[in-house]
Amino acid sequence: MDQPKGFKAKGQWQKMCKLIKSLYGLKQTPKQWHEKLDLMIIQNWHRINECEKCVYTKTMSIGCVLIYLYVDDLLILGDNAKVIGNTKSVLKKNFEMKNLSIADIIRILMV
Repeated sequence: MDQPKGFKAKGQWQKMCKLIKSLYGLKQTPKQWHEKLDLMIIQNWHRINECEKCVYTKTMSIGCVLIYLYVDDLLILGDNAKVIGNTKSVLKKNFEMKNLSIADIIRILMV
């Protein structure tokens, strides 16, 4: 990495800019996004499935919700619309999201 034009200091060529957050398109960006998502979900009382690390569950007296993560897509399932809505609102506060509507078909692969 080179110092940006206009910010080069004589005798201090070894100094670089420290990134405060990862930039889109860098190799470490997906890892840092996943770490941020993982931390945010866990802080909101979701548990990670021990067998499948991309599945999060939250069980309450009024219902339960499951979050399935695949790369940068989330599938949110639940038995109570209010619980699903609360989960989506928490996610929207922390991330820019699109709601692609209700899933039409869920395929379960049996091995």
